Order: sequence, then structure tokens, then C-alpha cells
Amino acid sequence: MPPLRRMFKHPRLMHYNRLIALVVLVNLVVAGVAAPGGTDPRTCADAVLVNLTLTILIRQQYVINALFRVATAVPVSWPLRLRWTLGKVYHFGGLHVGGALCGTVWFTILLVQLAMTGADPALLAVSSALAVLLGVLVGTALPPLRGRFHDAFERIHRFGGWAALVLFWWHTLLLVHGDGRSALTAPQTWLLALVTLSVALPWLRLRRVPVSVERPSSHVALVSFDHGHTPFAGSSTAISRRPLWEWHSFANVPTPGRSGFRLTVSRAGDWTGSFIDDAPEHVWVKGITTAGVANVETLFTKVVYVATGSGIGPCLPHLLAAEVPARLVWVTRSPRETYGDALVEEILTAQPDATVWDTSERGKPDMVRLAYETRQESGAEAVICISNKHVTWQVVHGLERLGIPAYGAIWDS
Repeated sequence: MPPLRRMFKHPRLMHYNRLIALVVLVNLVVAGVAAPGGTDPRTCADAVLVNLTLTILIRQQYVINALFRVATAVPVSWPLRLRWTLGKVYHFGGLHVGGALCGTVWFTILLVQLAMTGADPALLAVSSALAVLLGVLVGTALPPLRGRFHDAFERIHRFGGWAALVLFWWHTLLLVHGDGRSALTAPQTWLLALVTLSVALPWLRLRRVPVSVERPSSHVALVSFDHGHTPFAGSSTAISRRPLWEWHSFANVPTPGRSGFRLTVSRAGDWTGSFIDDAPEHVWVKGITTAGVANVETLFTKVVYVATGSGIGPCLPHLLAAEVPARLVWVTRSPRETYGDALVEEILTAQPDATVWDTSERGKPDMVRLAYETRQESGAEAVICISNKHVTWQVVHGLERLGIPAYGAIWDS
């Protein structure tokens, strides 16, 4: 790979960060265009709403599925370099972050302008409260805090986000009224209505459904659903035992020709541990099933799936569907004892040539080397890695810098 292209494969220059930079650049251009005449409060307020709309809509489930459909619709005859880039569609979270950061900056500028021009006390009070709330939302979303206090981050963003939306309505109506305009004809009102609908839609589909839980071992639970919905391969479902408190997403495993689907829940924290030890008879689900990273497989003639432990869950539906030729590398501890003979046999039936690396017998492998050698041997165009953060980033960025398209979760939510 040429040195310049190799440089752009550095983790700090991944597409997620490039999208953040793109949003910031567009906002700087807008600010530059407005600079000669000065940015008045109305311009700042409009910029805040546009960025807010981008921030919310890009996380909407229907929008995410549409992005994946568009990005993966191209034929495999297109140049590999273009398909490689389209496969990074799951980095759309960069637009969310860029919009949130820029919207917060614009709102800070707006608050200063309102204070300097002696705005209506009610408007100034709402603006101040909203500025503080936006600061808390952005601050708790910083990667070090989000990773260390993820449960708190989730709750702050849910309840704080709802509170911010209410305050945005109040703030916008005060601004519109202050300008002598009708709320029904103001574009800002309709943008907020769109944002509100986007936030409400998943909750309008909230329902409590029965589940059947099988425990092959104390490490994993296989959760079966059959409530009249069979999701597409490569999608995920968020489930909860307390819907207002916390949600956890897992890859759906539909079986071709059968209704319903399964989830693989492995012990990875307090919530999953409690779920396995005290299996529920019902869980809450909301929204629609959403496309995940492995859906990019259709962009390639053949792929290698690299999974560790319960990472086999997101890979399994693609292996069962067999829409794209694939080769599996599964690195795990004592697969039959941990996941049960039935699941292991199902995997081997779908992938008779799979490399199943038992770490209890063979130790931990060099994951990048194992992925690279399997890709070279199989003739695959791309590698999809489903593992923990450390291994995923190691494999994805290690292969990308060798000139091999590689994909894996980016832990941005």
C-alpha cells in the first residue's frame, strides 16, 4: 500500500473521525459566510436546530437501515477501493458526534448574544438551562467517561435528551414569538416536530414479549423469541427488563425457513450475569431491528468472519443464510462445554471448513496473523471481525494497513 494511503488507515483517521471533521468544516464554512455581517441570534438558533436534527436523525433506526441499503446496493463488479469505502457506512456515528459538538458551540454563541442584547428574561432562563444540559450531555459522552460509566451515560442521555427536547421546544417557541412569527409557519417548528417524531417512534413500538432461555453453561444464555417477528440476518434487537432504565443490544440469529430468532447473551457484566443466573420469562423490546456492521458482506465476493467467544452470535445468521461465500475463524474457550453441542454442530454444518481455535488447548493466537493467513488461503476480499474492543481494533486496523478491507464495531454508543 502506498505510504499516503497507509497513513489514512491510521485509527485516528478512520472514517468516523473524518465525518466529525466534515461536519465541523461545514459549520466553519457557514460561520465564515455569516461572519462579514455578524452572526445574529436567529442565524445561530437555526444552526443549532440543523445540527440537532442531524444529531438525532442519523441515529434513527429507519435512517440507519436506509443508509445500509443504499451503501450495500452496489454490485461486486464495482472497483474494490470504492466498495471498501462504502463498507464503512457503519461509521455514521461521526455525523452524530459532529452535529452534537457543533450544535452545542452554536448554542453557546447564541446564549452569549442573548445575554449581551438584553433578551427576554424567560428566553434567557430557558437558554441558560439548556446550555448547562447540553454541556452535561456532551461531557458525559466523552469516550473516557462513557466507557467507564456507561450505565450512567445511557440514563443521562435518555432522560437528559428528553428534557433537552422539551427545552428546545420552549426555546424555539419563545424565539418565534419574539420575532412576531406564527409557530405553524416557522420552519424551525417543523424541524423540531421531525426530531420529536424520530425520538418517539421506537417507544411507540414498545412491547413486552415472551422468551425461552436455554443455558448451555454458566457463561452463556441462548434466548429464543417467537412473537410474530422474524428479523433479517445481520440485524440487532435491543432488550430490557426495565425499559426506562437500561437497554442492551444483541445480534439476531434467525434460522432460514423458521419463524422467530435467537440471541446469544454472554456473561460480560452485572446485567448479563443477572440475566443468565436469573433468566426471565418476558423481556421488553422497542423500535425495529437495525442493521449491523456484518451487513457489509454483500459488497464482496467472499469474506472471512473472525469471531472470538460469543462474537459468533452476530456471525451465525450470515453463515446460516449463506448469501455470500464465507470462511469462519472462531477463537473461543472450550466451545462445546461453553456453548453446547447443538450450537457447535449447527456452526460446523454451515461452515465445515471453519477454523475453531480452542484457547483452553492451544492458547491465544496472533489474531492479525490468523486472520491474514485465512484471508490469503481462502481468497476472500474482506475480513469482518466480531470480538471485544481490543481485538477488533487490532485486527481491523492491522489488516487495513496491510491493504486488506476489514470491518468491526467501533464502540461509539
